[in-house]
Amino acid sequence: MLKQNSHALALAMFLAFFSLLTGCEEKEQSALDIIKKRGSLRVAVSGDDPPYGYIDARGKNQGYEIRFAKRLAKELLGDTSKIEFIIVEPSARFKVLLNDEADIVLANFTVTDERANIIDFAYPYMKVSVSVVSPKSAPIKNAEELNGKQLIVTKGTVAEEYFSKNYPEVQLLVFEQINEVFQALKDSRGVALAEDNGPLFIWAQENKDFEVGIPSLGSVDGIAPAVKKGNAELLAFINKTIEGLAKEQFFHKNFEATLRPFMGAEANPEDFVVEGGKL
Repeated sequence: MLKQNSHALALAMFLAFFSLLTGCEEKEQSALDIIKKRGSLRVAVSGDDPPYGYIDARGKNQGYEIRFAKRLAKELLGDTSKIEFIIVEPSARFKVLLNDEADIVLANFTVTDERANIIDFAYPYMKVSVSVVSPKSAPIKNAEELNGKQLIVTKGTVAEEYFSKNYPEVQLLVFEQINEVFQALKDSRGVALAEDNGPLFIWAQENKDFEVGIPSLGSVDGIAPAVKKGNAELLAFINKTIEGLAKEQFFHKNFEATLRPFMGAEANPEDFVVEGGKL
């Protein structure tokens, strides 16, 4: 699985290098100029990752990252409706930027050094660590218990990267979509599931036969907007907006509106929310 993940990163780095070469052939407008001329902000978001980004029963985009995306559109173009949502799977988040299919990715994108070699990250708006959920009847309490066993992960996530690098004896069962991994755990296709702490916390609240036996692995990382490498003006705009939103505690209010209903009264926003881009 490490080899497979390395191939994906290598391909993404090649695409990034190729796009830089072709971009030098003619003078390009800045990303901000292109967006303003187009009249809409193209944002790649999750479609099946509630409460962060998902499609509701009416076919509308909803969630924590959706509200943030609309605020970016308002700050840049003056209207929250001047936005085009592009549904993206975790494994395709690089591609939509490198191929100019989206201006920004807001799809639970954790900042890592490897990823930052390929794309540019703005300031974080959330923080996250890897957690592991397992059945209460057979709980997993430490990572060493997973050696030689099947662990369910979503392709292209930090959880996949973390276990590939740090626990090569763990057998990874990889799925494309986050809803598939939860069903796989219910079907006992693996002994546990590794994901970001937020989604696991929510899912365990709703599925009482399971528990988060390992609440945190590795470092606490930021979740941040991503743009194509070299889009300095767009990156600066996002960073300035995030700094400004801290004055109104936008992300705490966003937490109460979108995450609290899923996480329950006991959830502490300080475990998830970042204001002003400061971890």
